[in-house]
Amino acid sequence: MNLIKWATLAGLACAGLLAGSPARAGDLSCKMSFQLSGWSVFYKTASGSGTVRCSNGQSLQVKLRTKGGGLTFGKTQISDGIGKFSGISDVHDVLGHYANAEAHAGTQDNAATAQVLTKGNVSLALSGKGEGWNLGVAFGAFIIEQ
Repeated sequence: MNLIKWATLAGLACAGLLAGSPARAGDLSCKMSFQLSGWSVFYKTASGSGTVRCSNGQSLQVKLRTKGGGLTFGKTQISDGIGKFSGISDVHDVLGHYANAEAHAGTQDNAATAQVLTKGNVSLALSGKGEGWNLGVAFGAFIIEQ
């Protein structure tokens, strides 16, 4: 359990290095529910899907991909992921490539992830639980497409 807490804190600390501009006043509140599965052996890849819903009633079905590398090993499946966006003025602002830095750790039925991603003025905080095993630190891209 301490390893998961450490990985979550380390992931947030790494993500702080990627911090973008602060959110503008009057931004939409948008959240994404998602599922994502993938593997890593130095190279990390994953894919999945999600739904973004905003406070103004806009929604968007999205495809998700990650790619990158680092000192990372494992195979995971996140089934109940949540993402919170800031810096959004329209639901389509969520689309694109986000810079990604993460630390992750978990074992079967106890995998955890926490990440903060940026794309210009848009920030995305991700969290989720799932199954699998993983350990490491990785950098790369988190891609949201329609």
